[in-house]
Amino acid sequence: MYTDSHCHLVATPLRGQFDAIWAAMQQARVTRALCISTSLPECVLAQQLAARQDGIWATAGVHPEEACAQEPAEQDLVRAASQPKVVAVGETGLDYYQMESRKGGASVADLQWQRDRFRTHIRAARRVGKPLVIHTRAAAADTLRILDEEGEDGSAGSAGGVFHCFTETLDVARAALDRGFYISMSGIITFKNAAELRSVVPFVPADRLLIETDSPYLAPVPYRGKTNTPAYVPWVAACVAKLRGVSTETIAEQTSANFDHLFLASAT
Repeated sequence: MYTDSHCHLVATPLRGQFDAIWAAMQQARVTRALCISTSLPECVLAQQLAARQDGIWATAGVHPEEACAQEPAEQDLVRAASQPKVVAVGETGLDYYQMESRKGGASVADLQWQRDRFRTHIRAARRVGKPLVIHTRAAAADTLRILDEEGEDGSAGSAGGVFHCFTETLDVARAALDRGFYISMSGIITFKNAAELRSVVPFVPADRLLIETDSPYLAPVPYRGKTNTPAYVPWVAACVAKLRGVSTETIAEQTSANFDHLFLASAT
């Protein structure tokens, strides 16, 4: 039994394709998945999907790069995260990648709205007692700083959560683990140019490791370049297993148990 801890089932191009996706998941022995929200309208769609399908859960959050006509308020997120089968707040965090890759683009100061949005999500997660799903890209220092400033240090009362689709260094992994967070690996670890990231995989404690597809993005080898789906998460598990020197079944069982511990212990 495999669990995809992060996928975008209500995002284009997967939206409206769930019956076929679910059938493929069953064939691949992927029996459970967490459907991630990236906007307030998606929160509704994800919750509706989770409500009608056993084995699917949802999150409530607005992606750090999502353009919003109205910035989500803490109460908006609390309300969305309090719906049945919504088990986490996110995805949320910081993304400075586009800023860094464009000459003459936005500066770090221009992205204060991202940092404010992140803080709002952290506070909402603490109010509802559910974990955070954190996205961080080219912004690890600020991500960790804000977590510390908001009291997310692993102590009692922390929301905790997961650094999803981990692409950072071993030092960032250590810092996230020290703060009580889980680390989730995606199909990126199967890419030829991901040697440094693969070196992180054996470092993560077995009880703090998750696997995901982040579908429809980042399909693992041998499907790289194609539309990703949760049915491909066994390929991530197989790569993790090889790097850790254990069986793929061991990774499937351990990451599914970790999913239960992180997300379902506080499920409503």
